[in-house]
Amino acid sequence: MRRRRLTPEDQDIWSRYTRTAEALDPPRQEPLDASPPVPNPDPPAPQVRPFRLGERAKMRNSSHALAPSIAEEVRAAPLRMDAKAHKRMTSGKLRPEGKLDLHGMTLEQAHPELTHFVLMSHAAGKRLVIVVTGKGKSRPAEGPIPARLGVLKHQVPQWLRMAPLAPVVLQVSEAHRRHGGSGAYYVYLRR
Repeated sequence: MRRRRLTPEDQDIWSRYTRTAEALDPPRQEPLDASPPVPNPDPPAPQVRPFRLGERAKMRNSSHALAPSIAEEVRAAPLRMDAKAHKRMTSGKLRPEGKLDLHGMTLEQAHPELTHFVLMSHAAGKRLVIVVTGKGKSRPAEGPIPARLGVLKHQVPQWLRMAPLAPVVLQVSEAHRRHGGSGAYYVYLRR
């Protein structure tokens, strides 16, 4: 490809431009007794350790790494029932009038069962019922996304706080050891 030559008019414009323009990178003046630069040997390549998934992850005490422990949420709920009755209930001295066992159910099966059981217990005039969810299987995390353990254990208190159960439920507490411990909930119903 042939280069195009500048016309005398273009050369005049270019020479006027270069006289008024400032250089972005002015030429460097080298010291007079400068010796030629010594070539630097290549620096050693940085050593890269092999990456192992999860090696810097911190283990949490909670059975569900994505949210606070459900037991903490249930304990932190404000007391809406008689304090003396609550103390008797949590110490296992009150006897539950009904029991629902959700072991082995999926979320889709457990939600309607829980709704039906609580509403029917309330209609029958029962005050204290127990809902057994189980503690959930403890298994090691196999990937980068934490797996929720004890799905029903986490979901049941939330369902009890939502309609249609919220108006009939007065208090939800973790059960005493003799009634299932952390794998069950006391549900105290309104009159």
